[in-house]
Amino acid sequence: MADHKDNIEDFKVQTAKHPNIALAPMRPHSEQSKDRASKRLSVESNGTSEGGVGSSTPVEITALEESFRRFAIHGDTRATGKDMHGKNWSKLCKDCGVIDGKNITLTDVDIVFTKVKKKSCRTITFDEFKVALGELARKKYKEKPGEEAEAEVFKLIEGKGPVIAGVTRAVASPTVSRLTDTTKFTGSHKERFDEAGRGKGKAGRVDIVDTSGYVSGYKHQGSYEKKINKPTAGRP
Repeated sequence: MADHKDNIEDFKVQTAKHPNIALAPMRPHSEQSKDRASKRLSVESNGTSEGGVGSSTPVEITALEESFRRFAIHGDTRATGKDMHGKNWSKLCKDCGVIDGKNITLTDVDIVFTKVKKKSCRTITFDEFKVALGELARKKYKEKPGEEAEAEVFKLIEGKGPVIAGVTRAVASPTVSRLTDTTKFTGSHKERFDEAGRGKGKAGRVDIVDTSGYVSGYKHQGSYEKKINKPTAGRP
């Protein structure tokens, strides 16, 4: 209780020294916590540490690392972009042209991935990713020194992203075409469609009694009514 009174007295003293303090609205504690959490996430995403050396300068992401992150999160909504599994590693090498079918094959890519990753892990980090590219570069560009070969492979990947294939189109099958061709239907199935191939609906499924008075198959139904109702020219 005494501490509470002391705090009130201190607040009054500060208010007397700085009158504008009383005019500033007090923010709820929950909002202050949210601000601190947002600031922490922002700092972590920029690769800096609050209060550390160089905290005002965020870490610059290279084009190679940006491509690594794009492929790392491809097809996985839970991926963070910090590591890459074997499937996306193979896709990266294929989409970026690292695999040429001669010096570098899909088997070579899988072997290098297994070689550079840790035994207890299924993924590789960005540093391991660069080591793997170095292994492939020396095999792809045998006539060039190690650093030049790595630079050539890096150029193939920098700024690239996953290639998304188009929607698979259905292939026309002769069997399916024959089964769906209404002009070749027979029996009761033929009666369910008109000449254009459109379904007749209920008329094609249910026998509807014809009460018009015409015999079945008569093609000139209604012609007599049109004839007697036709207006005659010159009639008063």
